[in-house]
Amino acid sequence: MITTDRAAFRAALPGGGRLLGLDVGTKTIGTALCDAGWSYASPAILIRRTKFTADKATLAALVTDQRVAGIVIGLPLNLTDGSESARSQSSRAFARNLADWGLPIFLQDERWSTQAVERQMIAEDISRAKRAERIDKLAASHILQSAIDALVRG
Repeated sequence: MITTDRAAFRAALPGGGRLLGLDVGTKTIGTALCDAGWSYASPAILIRRTKFTADKATLAALVTDQRVAGIVIGLPLNLTDGSESARSQSSRAFARNLADWGLPIFLQDERWSTQAVERQMIAEDISRAKRAERIDKLAASHILQSAIDALVRG
């Protein structure tokens, strides 16, 4: 199941469970994990993209090791009107390529996630070099936290 419907995603996970958040970029995949009770999201690993099969194997190991019950993938919508873009279609294709795992997949609006994370790191006086190496994992964490907050609120 791949959905943008929070209620459908939540219904697919009646007992909760750990979620894996993904910020899928062209060069990297930022990952984040949340606790089984959907309270907080934390950055996990950064995957430097190579071939899709290798990237998928790395994600599969993470899913297995962390006993992930569902996946949240950032859906990059147009900032101005919320419509879908070529990048949105890329995220949807990525989700379709993970669908064979049988886990529910939720596509979370990720508008402003990277900007919010970058503003926070600037406020914390983190150097530009350190920001560059952390941004994708933190954006994945922001996307996942937004999703679990919405799922818990109902």
